[in-house]
Amino acid sequence: MAKFRRRTCIILSLFILFIFLLMMGLKALRPNTATFGDPFGLDLLPEFRQQIFHLEKKTDSKKSDKINSETNPKNLKSVEITMKPAKPSELNLEELPPLNYYLHVFYYSWYGNPQFDGKYIHWNHPVLEHWDPRIAKNYPQGRHNPPEDIGSSFYPELGSYSSRDPSVIETHMRQMCSASIGVLALSWYPPDSKDENGEPTDDLVPTILDKAHKYNLKVTFHIEPYSNRDDENMYKNVKYIIDKYGNHPAFYRYKTRTGNALPMFYVYDSYIVKPEKWANLLTTSGSQSIRNSPYDGLFIALLVEEKHKFEILHSGFDGIYTYFATNGFTYGSSHQNWASLKVFCDNYNLLFIPSVGPGYIDTSIRPWNTHNTRNRVNGKYYETALSAALQTRPSLISVTSFNEWHEGTQIEKAVPKRTSSTVYLDYRPHKPGLYLELTRKWSEKYSKERATYASDHQSPGLNALIKV
Repeated sequence: MAKFRRRTCIILSLFILFIFLLMMGLKALRPNTATFGDPFGLDLLPEFRQQIFHLEKKTDSKKSDKINSETNPKNLKSVEITMKPAKPSELNLEELPPLNYYLHVFYYSWYGNPQFDGKYIHWNHPVLEHWDPRIAKNYPQGRHNPPEDIGSSFYPELGSYSSRDPSVIETHMRQMCSASIGVLALSWYPPDSKDENGEPTDDLVPTILDKAHKYNLKVTFHIEPYSNRDDENMYKNVKYIIDKYGNHPAFYRYKTRTGNALPMFYVYDSYIVKPEKWANLLTTSGSQSIRNSPYDGLFIALLVEEKHKFEILHSGFDGIYTYFATNGFTYGSSHQNWASLKVFCDNYNLLFIPSVGPGYIDTSIRPWNTHNTRNRVNGKYYETALSAALQTRPSLISVTSFNEWHEGTQIEKAVPKRTSSTVYLDYRPHKPGLYLELTRKWSEKYSKERATYASDHQSPGLNALIKV
């Protein structure tokens, strides 16, 4: 009997020791920023995260400061915490890395505030209704109310800035430069045209070009789907861009393997216009042909669906890009399809430009679109996309985006911010410059890898022409 009791005690002691070690191990694996009781994987379920925050506001406000920054924060009822506006981080010009002119980033100049524009522009973006009234009725309506409530799930380090503020433009150029980005693809509408939530911005182009040139950056144009866009007015608008800006030292040209240095134009939502119309402009036999004229260029179409491949080919485009930062959202944005798209482009002498992004969350303006949210996972999502892009050996890589704050794809610096109704996402536990640093890291990696294969396997464009 004594032996039995001794054996039982030993077994019980070992079991208790095992449970203790297991608990300590689980605690060590738990993220430092997690609050007690958060279910694992809650980051990916923003709607449930909101409920958790709503409950936590009744408890210790100091604990709520540690809320995970990678979840949907909008429409929260938390205690109001006053935070001092962050000052833009300084960058030592002597520490700037070499620029990679094969790495492009999509840039938006549509933001405004009362100081420079007399009113808020885009920061007060409306909450968009779902097309199905049965779904739309379940979500809020109205507009955001800056500066505390903006149309974004993140909050910029520069605050609700104006794209007309010269100091903001310069700060943006410095940030791009620090990330080893060589080219910004400027969202562009013709003079006197605008997006439905903004104002005309073509008059900002000269300042953007000047500031870009100061940092040896180049500017290309991302032509938006302006009203009634077709082959005829596209010719006029391309002519306008080249005539007005083509002689600026920051105007980007891409040197093809035939030796021609051509402007490049990204054409957003190109699939809206029928291939026959594009062929009028982009084939040598077209009625509005721009080919072999002073206004010829490299025209890059947006590929969304797989069927767009041959439509793009028949249209006469010179390449494709994928834009969306949501892996799995479209055929083009799905990383698993990039290898086959690259083969297609190689077979038909097209440029393949995969678009990578740090994440995606647009629920501040499309609250019903949570299923397309892509969590940043502290930079891992971005690095996965960059790795997938590099594996295809692309001629160029595009980043979505520098500052599309509405869709949460920005790599621009963001800071923690809490108001009485909103807790914004941020990049913690990392610094506001996390995604600039990651971009720089992968830009350098891409530059080195590209040098090993570009000379052996030339695509339509071989080198970016750098005019200094």
